[in-house]
This record gives sequence, C-alpha cells and structure tokens, in this order.
Amino acid sequence: MVGKSKGLKISLMVLVYALLILTVLAMLVPYIWMLSSSLKLNKDVFSFPMQWIPANPRWENFQDIWTRIPLGRFIYNTAKLSVIVTILQLLTSSFAAYAFSKLHFRGKNAIFLGYIATIAIPWQAYMVPQFILMRYMGLNNTHLAIILLQAFSAFGVFMMRQFYQGVPDELCEAARIDGLSEYGIWARIMLPLSKPALSTLTIFTFVATWNDFLGPMIYLTDTKLKTIQIGLRMFISQYSAEYGLIMAASVVSIIPVVIVFLALQKYFVQGVAASGIKG
Repeated sequence: MVGKSKGLKISLMVLVYALLILTVLAMLVPYIWMLSSSLKLNKDVFSFPMQWIPANPRWENFQDIWTRIPLGRFIYNTAKLSVIVTILQLLTSSFAAYAFSKLHFRGKNAIFLGYIATIAIPWQAYMVPQFILMRYMGLNNTHLAIILLQAFSAFGVFMMRQFYQGVPDELCEAARIDGLSEYGIWARIMLPLSKPALSTLTIFTFVATWNDFLGPMIYLTDTKLKTIQIGLRMFISQYSAEYGLIMAASVVSIIPVVIVFLALQKYFVQGVAASGIKG
C-alpha cells in the first residue's frame, strides 16, 4: 500500500512537471519565432513549413534597423519616459499607500475605494478629455504630457497599501514616540521594509511604460520625440511591411525589459505574494 501511494505521488509529480514544461514551451514559442524571424529575409518570415533555424542567417537586419529609422533616439526616449514614470509612480504610490494604511483621517476608506474604483474604468473611456486637457495646457507633443498622466497609479497604491498593512503599527508608534515625523517614518521605516513590493511595482510600471503604444501615438508627433513602439511602425508602409527588420528591432527592444526583470526577480514573487495576502 505504501509503495502504491508513493508511486501515485511520483506519477502525479511527473504529470505536473510535464504540464509545466509544456506551458513554458507554449509561452516561449512566440519569442523563439521572433528571434528566428529577425535573422531572415522578409520573404522567408512566413514561409511554410516553418524554418526555426535559418539556413543563412541575415545578421545585417540588426545593422539595418539602426540606419533605416533613428532607433537609438527612440530607445533613449523610451528609456527616459520609462525611468521617470517608474520613479514617480514608486514615490506617489508608496506615499499615498502609507497615508491610506497607517494614518487616520475622516473619509479615508471612502476616498480609497473611490480612487481604487478608477481601475475598473478603461483608459479609452477618458483619453479624449485627457487629450483636450493636455492641449489646453500646451503640453501636446511633449514628453511631459505622458509623464504627468502616468505618474499616478491606482493599482500601485492598492498594491503598496496591501503590503503596508502587514507592517505592525507598533513600529510606526515607536517611531512617533522617538520624534520621527510621518515623512521620516515613511522614508526611514516603510520604504526599507517594502523592497519586495517596490520591486514588483517597478517591474509592472517599467514594462507597461516601455510597451505603451497608444499614449505616445496620441501625444507625440515629432519624430525626435517618438518611442520605440512607434518606431517599429515605421517599418510598415502602405503596401508592405519589412517583417525581418520589425522582428530584429523587437528583439532589441525587449532587452531592457529582460534586464530589469532579471535584476529584480528575486523580490518579484515575494512582493506579489505579500501584497496579495496581507491586510
């Protein structure tokens, strides 16, 4: 009986691992196809049967993308926006979350619920009023418009608040007795303790800003201000698309995202788990 139970347990474990491997492979297939297509001529990208390893890799694609469009400028613009928006969201989300979790003031819960409810409203529902507001302020065709609109995140406040609620209130009370102001408690106690949540929010915000297409498409018209996601569209003309170059540029564009994720991955799972179960 013990042997059968152990055998069943091993079989279930093998099945689970097999399903996990199949899931991972299914998720990696689009990226493998992208990498393979980046080394092909345009006519070979959609050839059938699929040639996963090109017989004659076209490495020139990775040279042409820098000359056909100002890719370096686009990467710089995207990195600039992503870094600034990420830093601002970390500051505003953590600061607001501290107020909602550790301070007591009239209407706190109602304000929090009202703010979090905005997550349910799709951006497309209010992007026109936002555009009119930015135009009225004279910020159209500037990076500042995107920065201002994305510097605040209801999701970030919610996630940070969930994490902060797991921090004992006694720490804050002891700090107040020692003479620390609320700003000091936030900077010297809450922020150091919230590295997992901050790292998780960093990944979410950086990736979302880096991959944002619609925002820059609406607000940025000058080529020198555009981001890499808009730049990829320049490889598509009215009658054709240079898919080999698009895939090569896409490979280059995901490198910063991979670097950020690998640098913060050790905090990622911990941050998601903590912000989901605390409170």
